[in-house]
Amino acid sequence: MSAATDELLSKIKQLSDEEQLRLVDAVLTNLGTSEPEITRVWANEARKRWTAYKAGKIPTVSYEEVMAKYKR
Repeated sequence: MSAATDELLSKIKQLSDEEQLRLVDAVLTNLGTSEPEITRVWANEARKRWTAYKAGKIPTVSYEEVMAKYKR
């Protein structure tokens, strides 16, 4: 990685979990706007997951469980 990327990662690690999630959302949103096909594929996936969730076919995971899994 470049020095600029390393510096960004260092700063990101200083953010709260919530701030990091907001940053990830902003980055992914920005990436999706340049590729309509990627946006379409993710929208379809989100619909499938939402439908499966509402039908009780997939379990839910709490925020705490997710964060514990990815704690550094």
